[in-house]
Amino acid sequence: MEKVVLKASKRDVIGKQVKAIRRAGQLPAIMYGRHIENPIAIVLDTRDTTRALAGVSSSSLVMIDLDGQEIPALIREKQRDFIKNRLLHIDFLVVSLTETLTASVSIELTGLSLAVKDFNAVLVTGLDKVEVECLPTDLPERIVVDLAALAKVGDAIHVSDLVLPENIKVLSSPEEMIVIATAAKVEEVVEAVVVPVAGTEEVEVIEKGKKEEEEEDEKKKEKK
Repeated sequence: MEKVVLKASKRDVIGKQVKAIRRAGQLPAIMYGRHIENPIAIVLDTRDTTRALAGVSSSSLVMIDLDGQEIPALIREKQRDFIKNRLLHIDFLVVSLTETLTASVSIELTGLSLAVKDFNAVLVTGLDKVEVECLPTDLPERIVVDLAALAKVGDAIHVSDLVLPENIKVLSSPEEMIVIATAAKVEEVVEAVVVPVAGTEEVEVIEKGKKEEEEEDEKKKEKK
């Protein structure tokens, strides 16, 4: 991926006055990290930042150009107005390029599972992120998992099956399941069985006896 550089400047405006910044087409943000004594409030261009961050994951390294100095950082949180589909605020975690860090990397499922194609299996997903430790420059944007490994019903892919470069240490448990091919559920057709309620047999016999007596009486009347 190409280097992402976001031009920023420090801001003094905070609180309710931030709304005025947004109306002016600017995006408020904050920078913090181990090597920053106090969080730094910054402002970026909303349109340029939105365009630059399209498709950028939370594990993608970005450079913040602040007063001519490029500062490496990761996106820790995005606040978004989903109704108007626009960014409201971004939290940046400043990192050191020479120190390892811990981060969560998204899992991307790709390819075709033969278990689904040939045996009508259903894929059930588990983990959607994996925690890793590495240098910021080695941090992958995402981890791609090929579903072709699921050839038959019951096949599964676990964290232990992931193949990553040696400079990336996986911290998630090896036994954690990422995706599994399971058999599709078959609805069982159960025939209705009428179970007589206790005592109904006797009632039916009595009712039958009464009916027969009534029929005999009718026959006698007709003969008279």
